[in-house]
Amino acid sequence: MLETIKREIKLSAVNVNSSYPAWAAPTTKLAVIGAGAVGSTLAYAATVEGIAADIVLYDINKERVEAEALDIAQGIQFTPTKAVSGSDDIEICRNADVVVVTAGAAQKPGQTRLELAESTVNLMKNLVPSLLKVAPDAIYIMVTNPVDVVTYCSLKISGLGRSQMFGSGTVLDTSRLRLLVSQATGVAPQSIHAYIAGEHGDSEIPLWSSATIGNVPLTQWDKTVDGGHFDSELMDEIAHKVVRSAYTIIEGKGSTNYAIGLAVTSILRAIMRDQHRVQSISTLLEDWHGISDVCLAVPTVTSRTGAGKVLCPPLTLKERDGMTASAERLRQVARDLGF
Repeated sequence: MLETIKREIKLSAVNVNSSYPAWAAPTTKLAVIGAGAVGSTLAYAATVEGIAADIVLYDINKERVEAEALDIAQGIQFTPTKAVSGSDDIEICRNADVVVVTAGAAQKPGQTRLELAESTVNLMKNLVPSLLKVAPDAIYIMVTNPVDVVTYCSLKISGLGRSQMFGSGTVLDTSRLRLLVSQATGVAPQSIHAYIAGEHGDSEIPLWSSATIGNVPLTQWDKTVDGGHFDSELMDEIAHKVVRSAYTIIEGKGSTNYAIGLAVTSILRAIMRDQHRVQSISTLLEDWHGISDVCLAVPTVTSRTGAGKVLCPPLTLKERDGMTASAERLRQVARDLGF
C-alpha cells in the first residue's frame, strides 16, 4: 500500500516549468528494456509525446543502446521530454516509475510467438530480479513475445501483483482490427469500439458480439464502402488479416516496430496521465467467464495504479469457447516451462 501511495504521489506531481505542457509530469521516469527495433521506437514515440521527463534505455549491447539514446536525445529540444539516456548498466533504471520490457529473442519469419517462449522466459529469470532491485515500486509492462506467457511467468518470478505487472496484450491487435473495420465501413477508427481478446497470437478472438460503431452494434451495420454487407464472411476475413499482420510485416522488413511503439505509448499515457482508459492489456485473470490462473488480453481499466478493473462483456458461445481454448493453450505452455 505504501509503495502504491508513493507511486501515485510521484506520478501526480505538478509541473512547475512553464515551458512544459500542463499535463507533463516533470518528475517521472520511464525505463525501456531492450534497444532493438521495438524498444528504440517506443522510446522515440514516448519522447515525442513527453510521456515522462526522464527516459532511459537499457540493453546489454553498449554501443547500440548508447547510440539509440543519443540519436533520440539530440532531438529533445523539439519535445516536452527533459532527458534521454542509454546504458548497459542496469543502474540506469533505478527508481523508474514505469518499466517496459521489450528485450527478448527476435521472431523469425514463419515462427510463431509461442515458439519464442523458452528462450525468452529463461531471460526473464535473470532480468526481472535484477530490475526489481533497482525499481521495486515501478509498474511493469511486458511487451516481449510471447507476451501472455512471458507476463504470467514474470509475475511468478517477481511475486508482484497483477496491477503492478501486466502485458501489452492485444492493444496492437485491437488497433489493427479497428483499422480494417474503418476501411470497410468508412468510419474513423476512433469511433469504432471493438476488441481483440485472448492470446496475442494465433488463437486471439475478435469480440464481434460487443463491437459497435458509435452506439450501433457492428452486427447491425448496414453497408460497407463497396456496397456489401458486414456479414460473417467479412468478419472472418478481417480476423484472419489481423492474425496474419505481424507475419506479413516480418516477412517484408524483418520486424514490427512502429505500431507496437505507438500502442505501448497509449498504455503509458493511460498510466502517466491517470486516464482510466479501457485497453485490452494482458493481465492475470481470476474467474473471467470461468477462466483463471492465466494471463490473457481482455478489456481492462488502466490508470496510474496499473491494471485495474477487468471488464466482463457478454460473449457468444463461440467467443467463450475461443477464449477458453486460448487460455488452455497458453496455460499449457507455461506448465511446460515449469510455471
